[in-house]
Amino acid sequence: MRVRPAVAAVPLLLLLLTWLSFRAIEPDAEQFDHALGALDHFETVESALQRDVLSARIGILRNYDPLAQETDALDVSILRLRETAATDAETAATVDRLAESVIRQEHLVEQFKSDNALLQNSQAYFRLYSTRLGAANRTGPVAPAVNGLTAAISHLTLDTSPESVREVEDWLGDLAGQTPPSGDADAVKALLAHGRMLHDLLPATDLLLKGLRPVRRTRAQADLRAMVGVRQSASRTTARAFRLLLYVASLLLVAVLAYVGLQLLARTLALQRHAAFEHVLARISTRFLNARTNAIGENVQQALAELSERVGADRAYFVPSRPSIQRHTWSRTASDFPPGWPDRAPELADRFRRTAEGIIHVPFVDRLPPGGDKDALLAAGLHSWVCVPSRGEEGGMGLLGFDALDSGVILRSGEFGLLRMALNSVTNVLGRGYLQQERERLDQRLQQSRRMETVGALTSGIAHNFNNIIAAILGYAEIAAARVASGSRPAHDIAEIRRAGERARDLVDQILTFGRRRDTRREPMSVRDLITEAASLLRVSLPGSIELAVHDTTGSAIISGERGQLQQVILNLCNNAAQAVSGFGRIDLEAEIHENAQARPLSHGDLPPGRYLSIAVSDAGGGMEEAVLSRIFEPFFTTRAAGTGLGLATVLEIVREHGGMMNVRTVPQAGSRFEAWLPCTPTDTSASSEALPMLPLGRGQTVLVVDEERGQLPRDEEILAALGYEPVGFTHADDALMACRNAPERFDVLVVGHLVPTTRTLEFAAALHAVAPHVPLLLAAAWASEAGADALMAAGISDVVHWPIIVSEIAAALIGSSAVTGLEEKTPGDPCRGSYS
Repeated sequence: MRVRPAVAAVPLLLLLLTWLSFRAIEPDAEQFDHALGALDHFETVESALQRDVLSARIGILRNYDPLAQETDALDVSILRLRETAATDAETAATVDRLAESVIRQEHLVEQFKSDNALLQNSQAYFRLYSTRLGAANRTGPVAPAVNGLTAAISHLTLDTSPESVREVEDWLGDLAGQTPPSGDADAVKALLAHGRMLHDLLPATDLLLKGLRPVRRTRAQADLRAMVGVRQSASRTTARAFRLLLYVASLLLVAVLAYVGLQLLARTLALQRHAAFEHVLARISTRFLNARTNAIGENVQQALAELSERVGADRAYFVPSRPSIQRHTWSRTASDFPPGWPDRAPELADRFRRTAEGIIHVPFVDRLPPGGDKDALLAAGLHSWVCVPSRGEEGGMGLLGFDALDSGVILRSGEFGLLRMALNSVTNVLGRGYLQQERERLDQRLQQSRRMETVGALTSGIAHNFNNIIAAILGYAEIAAARVASGSRPAHDIAEIRRAGERARDLVDQILTFGRRRDTRREPMSVRDLITEAASLLRVSLPGSIELAVHDTTGSAIISGERGQLQQVILNLCNNAAQAVSGFGRIDLEAEIHENAQARPLSHGDLPPGRYLSIAVSDAGGGMEEAVLSRIFEPFFTTRAAGTGLGLATVLEIVREHGGMMNVRTVPQAGSRFEAWLPCTPTDTSASSEALPMLPLGRGQTVLVVDEERGQLPRDEEILAALGYEPVGFTHADDALMACRNAPERFDVLVVGHLVPTTRTLEFAAALHAVAPHVPLLLAAAWASEAGADALMAAGISDVVHWPIIVSEIAAALIGSSAVTGLEEKTPGDPCRGSYS
């Protein structure tokens, strides 16, 4: 703003006005000019004398020296007039009349000084005694009279009319007739004495002041002025010209001051706008700090709306620099985003010139030079564009953008930094939400690991002995059955014992099936054949009162897996549906192929993009409440008295081991739908494919593996190589840390396996994460359940898998890491493969 030059011009204009004022006075006059000046001086001194007399009257002037000086100055003025103007008898007579009036005025001034001194003294004592009596007798008998007299005297000081004098006389008489308290009698007497004195002095003094008014000397002064009129005309012409210049300079000064005022007003409005912007940012930041994880997206949407209102935009969006963070957009009614926008915004942001704060501000898109950038912005319907780009730690371009479709978004330079703060706030809260989601996901994996360890411990600890006990029970029951008569009561009891033993044996088999590692060999199979075989088994095993409806639209689709396990998934889901409808009703078995171009959210995880087979089982049973839905896949959790709680848990484990996910939709009292999503294999897969064709494969990414078990490390490397990765194995943690420190960009994933003692594992993982913070870090350990999610996240661990490594589990964990899915295929010549001891 150009305020400083205008402010600097103000003193210069004041100096010019001062000089012009002096020139307009015309000090260079000749003899009669001096006479006129002496006459003016006489009038000025006389006015000053009148002013000082009035000042002394009201008590402002306590020293009478100015009065004496001014009477002397009047005498001096008369002498100057005699010297300059008394050139003939007529002017001399006029000067003599002026001198006589000055002599009379001097006598009156002397009398005024005496009377006024006494008046001021009486007023001081009157105020003293009236204040004392008023404070001591606020409610006493003399209080009204004292207050009334005080008010009357104050009024008489301003107005000495007869009415005011009579009012004072009345109050004096009223006070004199009062009987004051014994302690205030002297004060009342003194107050009355000074009141009577003021009653006399105030009118007399004012009458004297009227006599001090200047005696009419208009004719004499007019004659004196007429003598110098002709000689003064030339000087007046010159003074008139200077006065005109003075007027022009005054107008210029007013214009400059108006300009400065307008500029200051604009700056004030800008500061108010800046403060309002800061208030919005503070409110947004406070909401972000207090937001729950599941409400972060809603808060970001609200923040975009508030920021758009602040800058006057019709659309707002946040494009993250990392694909793992969700993009957020906001628009007004009927202001939808065109195709490809704001996805192209980061690409365009790299080509625009930025401000000092790194902001891209295009107030008018139609004023841009012709070219692809202008066409792209116009195609998006933009009239103006504000963009706050930010380069992420991983090199991606993220931004906070605002689009105006009708009117331009005009920002001031001081607001660019605030937009940068807004971008940082949104980025931080979304990053916090992403970390919290990662923590929850890691915590779920830990809980699943604990459940698996519990089942494994139960299986290894009691299953064998329990089977022996059950076998003995069943054997002795058969012997006992042979020794009793068929159809007798003991035979019936023995048959019940055998049935209970068989149920116990089946339960142990389910436990063994659930707890056993299913790292078996898999082969391609037709989805249609799988569904047909499962339907044949179900029609035999399900009650006749249940109708099974099969809908297969998969055609020639192929999946890879273990046939028996996938059939077990279908059987378990259909048996669960049969129990939900209480043995009567209809069950729908559907198989369908889906092409997912982007990640698909499911009830139990997000499904990565790809081609999948969906096997769905629907029923019209009682459905489930939210509390039951959240636990249905937990081992040993069941809502039926005769249930084992392992059917759905086994289904989830098998589906996960095949690289898939489960999705459950349910409505209480309306039914449920269980969907198993399994990755498809290309249709040209040959029957001689390897054991792992259905698993998600890598594209040559380099995986660092650390495992102090020399016998286990080669097996881990073979598994990773079969999955399409380039493993680099280490049996010494220090060597692995040194290799990662020397070339952190060499590795795409870090896998920490078995270390001795196990307490070293988290310390070593934290050291690796410090060296390569952007590389995903997986932990393969059998003791992971002993560590909490916070400890694992603090060490930088992004996922947990079992140790020793299970092929399906490590494949899903590797393909799920953002660093792997986003990398391009490496060339075969990369020197990555090998082990180091």
